[in-house]
Amino acid sequence: MMATPEMTVIALGAHVLDTLVSPVEHIPEAQGGQVVDRIKVTAAGPAGGTALVLAKLGATVRSAGAIGADPLGDQLLTLLARDGVDTSLLLRRGDAQTSASVVPVRPDGSHPTFHVIGANGGYGPDDAPWAAIAAATHLHLGAPELMGGAAAAKILSFARDHGVTTSVDCIVPGEPGWLDWIADCLPYVDHLLPNDGQVLGWTGAGDLTTGCRALISRGVGCVAVTAGAAGTVVVTAEDEHAVPAFAAEVVDTTGCGDSFSAGYLRGLSLGQDPAQAAVLGCAVAAQVVSGLGTDHGDFDLATVQAFATSAPTLRKG
Repeated sequence: MMATPEMTVIALGAHVLDTLVSPVEHIPEAQGGQVVDRIKVTAAGPAGGTALVLAKLGATVRSAGAIGADPLGDQLLTLLARDGVDTSLLLRRGDAQTSASVVPVRPDGSHPTFHVIGANGGYGPDDAPWAAIAAATHLHLGAPELMGGAAAAKILSFARDHGVTTSVDCIVPGEPGWLDWIADCLPYVDHLLPNDGQVLGWTGAGDLTTGCRALISRGVGCVAVTAGAAGTVVVTAEDEHAVPAFAAEVVDTTGCGDSFSAGYLRGLSLGQDPAQAAVLGCAVAAQVVSGLGTDHGDFDLATVQAFATSAPTLRKG
């Protein structure tokens, strides 16, 4: 049997502790209360959530970033380590709390978010684990907007210079000013992993392919944009592909983007082209969306690969 290619990832940037409440149809007024079915805490964020799922898929993953020296940070470390993530590169800050979100999940899986940036907002190039990045096969940078494009460019360009594949995911909404804020880092991004609202809002484009091509013109190597039940659009300078989502019961969408990123990056590590990797990303997202939190699902690489070859998709016509 052929061995699975080694993948060593530095998941750097935003690590968040999510508290999920489900189901929530409305927020009670005044001092009102509401009984819900479940409250769950999970590791999350475009670096932390992706790290967790990559570890479940058999990658060697090290989290790098900043968390508070507080009980929230203790819990975040425990949850990451439980799923196999090396947390030794996470810095503890005494002057800021651990980044956290409270997420009331509606019955249809959608959700608002109450978020504290916390220690994530103080992490930058002076904190980066340069030797660990140089020794990795992949650097995934979550939320470069928290440090700014110029600062993120220092880290991403260093990775590129050492032969490390780079990827980026953002958490800011689709507002035009954010694209200029992160523009300096885009020429050092091999794979940009936004959602559809970000692509359309950042670029002002009328469709996803046009928006992705605008990002390619800024220097990005490949854009794999998620669009919920509509699946994924993958665009490079030479090609474009539409990849359908897999049919799944939608319980909670909070971890879908991060789980797609993990599956997509794991696919690349196996030698798949971006369109093939997006199929694996969609297959992983289908596992996670069917339960509560980014850590939902008892799966590994083999079970997701089997699912990807046999499960129905949502492609119409």
